[in-house]
Amino acid sequence: MPLDDKPQLNSLGIAKLPAQTRVVVAMSGGVDSSVVAAMLADEGYDVVGVTLQLYDHGAALAKKGACCAGRDIHDARRVAEAMGFPHYVLDYENIFKDAVIDEFADSYLGGATPVPCIRCNERVKFKDLLAMAKDLDADCMATGHYIQRKTGPLGPELHTAGDPARDQSYFLFSTTPQQLDFLRFPLGHLTSKAETRALAARYDLAVADKPDSQDICFVPNGDYAAVIRKLRPEAADPGDIVHADGRVLGRHDGLIHYTIGQRRGLGIGGLAEPLYVVRLDPATKTVIVGPKEMLATRTVPVREINWLGDAPFTSQDSWSLAVKVRSTRPPTEAILRPLSETEATVELITPEEGVSPGQACVFYAPEGSRIFGGGWIHKG
Repeated sequence: MPLDDKPQLNSLGIAKLPAQTRVVVAMSGGVDSSVVAAMLADEGYDVVGVTLQLYDHGAALAKKGACCAGRDIHDARRVAEAMGFPHYVLDYENIFKDAVIDEFADSYLGGATPVPCIRCNERVKFKDLLAMAKDLDADCMATGHYIQRKTGPLGPELHTAGDPARDQSYFLFSTTPQQLDFLRFPLGHLTSKAETRALAARYDLAVADKPDSQDICFVPNGDYAAVIRKLRPEAADPGDIVHADGRVLGRHDGLIHYTIGQRRGLGIGGLAEPLYVVRLDPATKTVIVGPKEMLATRTVPVREINWLGDAPFTSQDSWSLAVKVRSTRPPTEAILRPLSETEATVELITPEEGVSPGQACVFYAPEGSRIFGGGWIHKG
């Protein structure tokens, strides 16, 4: 073939014609992933839709507003039928329970506040599902996540979404460079959810007006305690609520009802000073409370680091970056001091309140949109 006849890069950055490019689309049944699948099918790509059944259908069918429930599998199938591409449902219940749900329960039992959506992306969607996509001879896998993949001088980079309000970078920090090579995020550049819904209407998708999921998919109505109590009954063991100065202020019905920084619902009313949960002690089943200033944290130990920088993480004694220690907070200035390739001490320039073991600490460029990975906060 003459050089001039070489195919140009298609919209997914692959040097093939769309019809010759197989794309596995991870379809949750929601509007975002449905639009991705419909858009790529409309552009002529060889689309294969895949939906994961992650937990018991009987429980899922009675529940609205969460991904991968029975209703959502049905919705994904309808989109595939309407757009004319194959759709498969894969039973990942055992994998999901072992990789995500059990750790979620154990983390709460250990006094941490886990983020199971990150573990699901890391251990299920971007691991097992991605491997399956390669087995299907796919050229890439596309998802409906609001995050951007950009090509930098040394290869693909991860960047925040075009719409800051919908940015999902906190939940995708553990995406490895190898995974990033294979992944695509076609909605990442959009600047509002209204654009996504307009695309859904353009393709006449039945899910165009479907509400966004709000809950963690296996936690009905946001009732974490009920799920954990079922999996780990001992998590509901009672214990003391103790002031940091040693005073016993009351009793509780299980550590699972408390998180670091919590103020409301402590069950110790009638005190003159406002008190917050400052620590959970699983060994003694004790909830420790104290004044707000005790929540201020400057030094954060982080492990299981996934580094997305151009130079090796340990090539410098320190890195000046911005970090997020909770999904709902903006990045704040920090200094990262590597201890190994996967461990670091993060020094916050301005102390943060409510930093909790089990949450993620995600690294961002001080300026611009690039994400440099992140790690998991632990007790140190």
